[in-house]
Order: sequence, then structure tokens, then C-alpha cells
Amino acid sequence: MPRPIIAKIYPQAVAHNITVAQTISGAKAWATIKANAYGHGIERIFSGLQGAQGLAMLDFDEARRVRELGWEKPILMLEGCFSPDDYRSAQSLDLTVVIHHAAQIDWLIAANLHKNLNVYLKMNTGMNRVGFMPSEYGAAFERLNALANVGNITLMTHFANADLSDGLTEAMERFNSVTAPILIQHPQLERSCSNSAAVLAHSSAHFDWVRPGIMIYGSSPFANKSAHECGLLPAMALQSEIIGVQHIVAGEAVGYGSRFVADKPMTIGVVACGYADGYPRHAPDGTPVIVGGVRTRLIGRVSMDMLMVDLTDISGVGIGSTVELWGKNVPIDDVAQASGTIGYELMCALAQRVPVVVET
Repeated sequence: MPRPIIAKIYPQAVAHNITVAQTISGAKAWATIKANAYGHGIERIFSGLQGAQGLAMLDFDEARRVRELGWEKPILMLEGCFSPDDYRSAQSLDLTVVIHHAAQIDWLIAANLHKNLNVYLKMNTGMNRVGFMPSEYGAAFERLNALANVGNITLMTHFANADLSDGLTEAMERFNSVTAPILIQHPQLERSCSNSAAVLAHSSAHFDWVRPGIMIYGSSPFANKSAHECGLLPAMALQSEIIGVQHIVAGEAVGYGSRFVADKPMTIGVVACGYADGYPRHAPDGTPVIVGGVRTRLIGRVSMDMLMVDLTDISGVGIGSTVELWGKNVPIDDVAQASGTIGYELMCALAQRVPVVVET
């Protein structure tokens, strides 16, 4: 019999969440599937992506995979190309590429493409990660616009603080002031600025294309607003079972390092899940867990293959009882926040050894 831990993936939740992004924004949506669809698996959620107008990612191998799966709509490469050869790959796979520094324009010229390539020209509006500085953006646009093998140019930025109520003010001022004269001369150009947080909270940044990422997997980009409050459905659940039970008295400790010490007689359940499965090792006592349909708490330090939960006040549970580590009843964001991280990390950390089933 296999170890009882299992991850469940819900592609229809992905489809629902993409629709939420489109409905709120009124824009076309790039469904962001970088990092193997945030750990969910591109192939596993592929059926749920069909309503998106395009797919956004980083890796050329992933772009090839989705083309082989039958995706015929646009694909956006968010970090663009890394050499002139990548432009030839982009041409053969019919990709749209982001251009965020001058060398990428040089490589595009050197690639000597025989047909037009659509590009996104990225501005650095305060993230200070990638993108042309506002003072350089107009010249970069003019240089691209003069190339015979460039097709549509879309104006783009990425926000550092879209999860804050006033986090877009400065970035939007920079983007709008620089792009305004370009749009006067080229009113047909489209714009793309919004990540998940901007989709959900900043209508002024929706424009023509939005780029929802974490929200399509059912996780909230906000610290103070849940995924449920955003109308999102979880696309992943991590489940296991109780594989052992211990009865301890006051003063006894639980787990490595004796971090948790009982202050009364307690019943402890041992769950077949640990940090080697992708559960956060640093999850503290009190992190929420569901056992047999009842919400309880993690106690003691998470070990490689097991963790412990409090069964003291739960009747009718024992070895074989179902455990939800995160999913429909324990939001992944609750586990992440308790552990001092974000839902993105937990999704991407799901270990290869965990069996995965796709729920249709």
C-alpha cells in the first residue's frame, strides 16, 4: 500500500479563477504558468487554461510543451530571450517576447528573423528588477519600431506594490507620463500592467491585457484579504492520514527539540507528511490543520516525513483518519502566513515524491 499522502489538482478551479480575472478587469488575460504552473503541473491544469487568451511563462522548454499539448493561442515569454538563438526559437514557436534591456534589441537584430515577432517593451517603474528606465523607454521604443522584423509592440510594466491600497500611484504616474506621447503617435498600441493584485484592486491599471498569476491557483495576493473574499477557488489540496497516535501527560514534549510541551493530558496524532513532501519545516505550533473534518492545530517541529497534530478534543478520529494540510477547508494562505511565507512558495515546493491526482 502506498504512503497515504496525496496532492489533488483542480483544473476547473483554474478555469474559474481565470474567469474572475477577466470579469473584474474586462481585459484579455495572460494566464501565468511559470515554474511549471506554480508547482501544479502544466499538463495537469491544461484543460483549465483554455479560457485564457494567452499563456505567460519564462522557460522555452515550457513553451514548447504547451505547443505540443495543442495550445495555438499566444504565448508570452516574461523574461524575453537570453541570446540571438532564442529569437529564432521564439519565431519557430510563434512566441511573443518581453524586451527589457538594450542587449535584447541587439540580439533581435543579430537573429535576422525572416518574419515579424511580436514584442512587449517593459518599463522599470520602481521594481528595479528588469525593464528600461523611464528616461530610456522612448528611445528603446523608437529603436524597436524601426525594425522591419518587429510586429506588434505592447507597452508593459510590472508593479512592486500592487498589494497595497496606494501602491500604484508613483508607478502609474511614471508609466502613463512616458507612454502618453508614444500613444499619441501610435494609438493602436496595447498596454499590459496588472498582476493578480492589480487585477483585483486597481482598475486604473487594467488596460488591454492583464497577467494574473497567483490568483488563478486560488491564492490571495493580499495579506488582509482571503482568496475566498476575492471569489477564488483553490487549485491544489494536500491531504494525508493519521498513521500513529500518542497519549501524553502534562510536562511531556513533542517532536525534535522539544519545542512543544503539553500543559495537560493530550492525544497526539502523527501525520504522514513532512518537509520532504513540501510542508514548511518552520511552521509553528498552532498552524491550522483539518483532521476528520475538524479544524485543529500543528504541534511540535515538523520533521522530514511526519508532523504532529492535536487530537485531544476531537472524537472519533484515529489511525486512518483523513487530514487536510491545505486545500478547500484550510486555505494555503493560512498555512503560509502562519509559517512566515507566501502561498507561492508552498505551491512550488510540493515534492516530486508526493503522488498527484487531477480531479475533473
